[in-house]
Amino acid sequence: MTSRKISDAVRTRVRAAAGERCGYCLTPQRDAMQVLEIEHLIPKAGGGTDDEGNLWLACRLCNNAKGTQMHGHDPTTGRRVRLFNPRKQAWHRHFFWSEDGTQVTGRTACGRATVVALNLNNEIALVVRRNWVTAGWHPPMI
Repeated sequence: MTSRKISDAVRTRVRAAAGERCGYCLTPQRDAMQVLEIEHLIPKAGGGTDDEGNLWLACRLCNNAKGTQMHGHDPTTGRRVRLFNPRKQAWHRHFFWSEDGTQVTGRTACGRATVVALNLNNEIALVVRRNWVTAGWHPPMI
């Protein structure tokens, strides 16, 4: 949930820095069914603040799935690792799109743990991405 203390100016800068797309699944605002949310990279429940450097843009599905999580388990190694930070890490370093352009695949322990923790390939996302692929809108180029 977004705090009311975050100014409109900060919201505008975060949206611009994020390129108007979710930092996790890359859903662009123009294709989202709801307004993308300002999310706390380190949740307030985990000591995070409303400082601009702790904020990014996320779709409702990703933001709700992330909740207060900061760590996840890599399904390949079983290690507990920090989740992907879209402000500090490059998406393509940790993820890639499946050949059909519908599934996010983790290429690192961080990426794999984030895919699982945020349920990035949930049924709703896959149906929507299939339609976007058919329309020629997906996968996004970043």
